[in-house]
Amino acid sequence: MNTYTVGIIGLGHWGPNLLRNFTATEGWKVKYGCDLSDKNLEKMRMHYPSVTYTKDMNLLLNDPDLTAIAIATPTNMHFSIAKAALEHGKHVLIEKPITEHTAEADELIALAKKKNLHILVDHIFVFSGAVKKIQDLVSSGDLGNLYYFDSTRINLGRIQKDVNVLWDLAIHDLSILGTIWDLTTLQTLFAHGSRHYGAQEEIGHLHMSFRGGFEAHIHVSWLSPVKLRQTIIGGTKKMILFDDTEPSEKIRIYDTGVHQEALGMIGPADPFFPVYRTGDVLIPKIDNTEELHSETEHFHAVLEGTETPRVPGEQGRNILYILEQANRSLQEKRPLTF
Repeated sequence: MNTYTVGIIGLGHWGPNLLRNFTATEGWKVKYGCDLSDKNLEKMRMHYPSVTYTKDMNLLLNDPDLTAIAIATPTNMHFSIAKAALEHGKHVLIEKPITEHTAEADELIALAKKKNLHILVDHIFVFSGAVKKIQDLVSSGDLGNLYYFDSTRINLGRIQKDVNVLWDLAIHDLSILGTIWDLTTLQTLFAHGSRHYGAQEEIGHLHMSFRGGFEAHIHVSWLSPVKLRQTIIGGTKKMILFDDTEPSEKIRIYDTGVHQEALGMIGPADPFFPVYRTGDVLIPKIDNTEELHSETEHFHAVLEGTETPRVPGEQGRNILYILEQANRSLQEKRPLTF
């Protein structure tokens, strides 16, 4: 196994988690930690004294022995840092969202291809054991043809000043949705939201339809008295309930649906007299490995050439595009067609 060196830029909120997991992952050596705050640097130095800490990003960019740079800065800094890293021959792992604008994401993706480098986006839910299980079930055909994706992500959360609730919370559901459906097949989108305490929507609904008859609805809120993290995925054969608040039994697979064969026997389908099929409920075992650890292992495997990126720059860009269109729908107060 090859050992790769990584530097982490941004040691405030998410960066320390990246540093901890890269340090604990075989095949990685954290060489640099970079931040503009002395307090953040000193805090990390106490826990990981072998790392070189600096305020100067150029130290990382100009080190020929540094393989990759992980970016955990505010979103408005993502593009400039990632571009500089790619121009200096570094692979990039970038915190979500990939950039502020799709044009910036497109430029980074093109630059990475030109330099023959990888750019991965840190959509962490993609690496959860539950979501990987869902992806396996869908790809194996166990659910049959997919009908819908219905997700609720609500809590009494911290109201953001710079982004609305869709950008803050629905981005997670979009990353999960992207593991089971091609987001580029988007046909229609309608976003609705309400604001009560500031300039940003605190409650949001996002409805999308895709080619193939598949539909998705996402409900997010910062103003709920209870915390819910539930997703239902319906197919012609089976349905899934994913409850991320459950400590262990996060997924339930329901052998439930409309009995199509019976409908065919008795004539045309009658919406007033549906024939339902009710079978067993299965609770599969889920891998409980920390998502970020799975991601750093995956990043190493990508550099080794043994795995393809689960969230490449293109997927990060597709999610960003939907969020941009959601903002447009909110502003214009109308559904959009693509």
